[in-house]
Amino acid sequence: MAYIITDACASCGACADQCPVSAIAEGDGKYEINPDVCVSCGACADQCPVGAIEEG
Repeated sequence: MAYIITDACASCGACADQCPVSAIAEGDGKYEINPDVCVSCGACADQCPVGAIEEG
């Protein structure tokens, strides 16, 4: 299942830099994960300094 970014996102971009399939892009007020591209590897969640990324 794809990961999701919650409203706790600080918009730092650390997650996007770690995504091996470029599934993360800056959205309106926070970063967003494209569920059709996400491979559920968890690399983004490991890098999030505020713990805003969860398994969807």
